[in-house]
Amino acid sequence: MAIYSPSLLFPLLSDSSTHSPFSSMHPQLCISTPCCTARLGFFHGGHSSVIPKQRNDNTGCRICVKEGVFDENWGSFKKGVRHAVSVNAARAVLNAEPLKVMISGFPASGKGTQCELIVKKYGLVHIATGDLLRAEVAAGTDYGKKAKEYMDQGQLVPDDIVFMMVKERLAQPDAKEKGWLLDGYPRTQSQAESLEALGIRPHIFILINVPEEVLVDRVLGRRIDPLTSKIYHLKYSPPETPEVLERLVQRSDDTKEKVALRLQTYHQNMEPVFSIYNEVLHKVEGNQPKNKVFESIERLLTETPSRGRYKDSWKGIPTRLNSIPHTREIREYFYRDVCEATKRAVEDGIDKLKVRITIPELNPDMDVYRIGTLLELMRELAFTFANDGKRVKVCVQGSMGEGIFTGMPLQLAGTRRILEAMDWGSYGAKGTFINIGAIGSKEVEPEDDVFLLMAPQNSVGTCIIDDLQAMVQAAGRRPVIIVNPMLKDLPAAGGVMQIGGRETRMQFAASFFTCYNFRLLYLSGTLYPILGALRMKYPAPYEVYKRLEDDNGKEKYVLLATFKDEPSSSEIGDAFDGRLRKKDEDVGGFWSFLRVLVGS
Repeated sequence: MAIYSPSLLFPLLSDSSTHSPFSSMHPQLCISTPCCTARLGFFHGGHSSVIPKQRNDNTGCRICVKEGVFDENWGSFKKGVRHAVSVNAARAVLNAEPLKVMISGFPASGKGTQCELIVKKYGLVHIATGDLLRAEVAAGTDYGKKAKEYMDQGQLVPDDIVFMMVKERLAQPDAKEKGWLLDGYPRTQSQAESLEALGIRPHIFILINVPEEVLVDRVLGRRIDPLTSKIYHLKYSPPETPEVLERLVQRSDDTKEKVALRLQTYHQNMEPVFSIYNEVLHKVEGNQPKNKVFESIERLLTETPSRGRYKDSWKGIPTRLNSIPHTREIREYFYRDVCEATKRAVEDGIDKLKVRITIPELNPDMDVYRIGTLLELMRELAFTFANDGKRVKVCVQGSMGEGIFTGMPLQLAGTRRILEAMDWGSYGAKGTFINIGAIGSKEVEPEDDVFLLMAPQNSVGTCIIDDLQAMVQAAGRRPVIIVNPMLKDLPAAGGVMQIGGRETRMQFAASFFTCYNFRLLYLSGTLYPILGALRMKYPAPYEVYKRLEDDNGKEKYVLLATFKDEPSSSEIGDAFDGRLRKKDEDVGGFWSFLRVLVGS
């Protein structure tokens, strides 16, 4: 969701009316409901998050609605107020990009209907290659004439011609100003790579997913009116009159055999495309009523990260990660990465999540470890969910053990007090949408929606896993997210960790789904120099990067390989060697000594 500073918006106001939404009467607008369609919010308390404290789930901001300030017809403030803050005006002031969307789906997936709804709601320029080809041919342009030659011979129009049409259409002023919806394109790897080469990339790629048997049923029942070209379905959308029914015809390729072949071709062509857009790819369940499908799409478009508080201004792994303290830009890069991956995993229904991030400031094995960076990450995660109206409980394990083992892990000493004292904004976030607690089933309350657990860890003589397991059971299907856990077996004076259900506890510790993983790679036994990095951001695969430095000292990270599952040290070594190895093949050599820090 987008958050804008009021100082940037003041020039838009014609006077300082007492009903101005930026006056002290209206310190906050709820930016996630229809009443505030320009999505205007405030930086508050020195922190760039807006907590929807005034939100009313159905009517929008209670303040705005009660005072009658905001016109629900999208875009102006009423009750005699002379201000009109529109979406486009706000974008112009902020120099923000309009929305860029790609959408894909097999024929009969309902993609066309959803495109109509998206264009109607968001005002995007709808670009479909079929429409482009027909328009170019009708206008007699050079591209149109070339395309017509192939079309007249019943051949497919070559990629390069279609690509140039798409490129020029995207460059037109209306597409730049309003944003665009690219319908069914790219549909091959070469098309996607051509767009990438020009820096043309969507904020979001929507795939309408429908089971194949449903698609076949939809296609086989499809009929066309030759007089009006209107498409009907004998079961789902029958014709209005018997006369229309009589003249309906079926397309020659709408047979079971040809549909199966088209499905196979579609999957073969689109899999590489989905891989290219993996980080912005969202699947939407299309086997449901069209209004339900659109509700899912609407949520995605509203919450697209590129249009939210974080601007995706960096490409690839940040450099100079051994420079301590890290810059604010580096920290915010990783905060954004973690928050986006975690939120997406929660939206996909995963309720036991694990974040593992060990940049130097978050690596307890290094002497530059900074607990403040971890606390700041926890705050960003909490605001990520609280901004959506969820009640978040941030949990730190308390004192554990008995006798000489009484205490808590060193890295967590005093952190709860710091959390309580941190700046959570000046509008009552802490105590309403965000609360601080400990780890255990007693901390789970009915009003809690999400639980964030900061670095839960076993220490000598004590085990946090039993408390963690009880908390997860009490939470039910509500998300429990553990950040940088250290749940390995540790020896204990009384053999606590060696007996009494150790295997069961370790299985539970391993059952959390990793939604984010970032590690720096070093030679075994060293912490310098950085050789590369391992990164996984849900739902993307694991990526192995190699760090390179030129003669001028300029640093960059180059992608070497991707893995569906977390690679072993030997597999990472093979990636550095430039060779792939079978799973059961062991290998030695220099790179086999490569160590992946944290969790190794």
